[in-house]
Amino acid sequence: MEILVFRFLLAWAVLFLCSPRPLLPKGVKQELPFVCCGLTGLTFYSILENYALEFSLASTVGLIIAAAPMFTALLLWLCRRSRRPGPAFFIGFCLAMAGIALISLAEGESFDSNPLGILLSLAAAVCWGGYSVCLEWAQANSGLSELQSTRKIFFWGLLFTLPFLWGGGLAPDLTRFAQPTLLGNTLYLGIGASALCFLAWNKASALIGPVATNVYLYLMPVITVAASALILREPVTALTLGAIALILAGLALSQRKAPPESP
Repeated sequence: MEILVFRFLLAWAVLFLCSPRPLLPKGVKQELPFVCCGLTGLTFYSILENYALEFSLASTVGLIIAAAPMFTALLLWLCRRSRRPGPAFFIGFCLAMAGIALISLAEGESFDSNPLGILLSLAAAVCWGGYSVCLEWAQANSGLSELQSTRKIFFWGLLFTLPFLWGGGLAPDLTRFAQPTLLGNTLYLGIGASALCFLAWNKASALIGPVATNVYLYLMPVITVAASALILREPVTALTLGAIALILAGLALSQRKAPPESP
């Protein structure tokens, strides 16, 4: 939990340095979307995922959280009463999930069926879908840039995460960061995996929409396989190539727009 708090604090500090202008709340109605973003996308999502990993294998948690695009599409449909996702979206989802599972199996990983771990993973995926809904809400009429919006989100995410640190009876130990490895990992998590990634994600959501942005999560295992092959020289098996083909086919299908509904 300490690492999570330091990660959010570092991300907020970096974003503040990039845009130090004060961002005071203009009212409850204007601030509420950012509060919900911080609560769902940072605090709840991160904590639920971390606890899920204590009860289930990483492969199981990763596979379930990869279902976030489906929850995003369904929540957006329910919340804004827009056109419901078409059959192509769900067929693409099934193909992509099958491909992700095959990649895990090809790498020698296995899956488990711990009910609590699965429930926590599902809750994390739903929270990420909720973050996408809240982000669209926040971006609608805020008048802020993506940098400023992301800074606000990290402020609220950090604020909501602090009670979990204190509630666990933990006292921050800054001396551990004297270790170069731990310091480097924390800097990467705070600057790269938090500040820059969330900023890029929020910008992409504003440009192409939350559902289209979430669908690209299917590519994460493909990028991992490619990086492992290029950097670590790990072999790519026929099963892995077949899994990648399924993921790419699922991505293409999920991006197809549903036909207009007949009146």
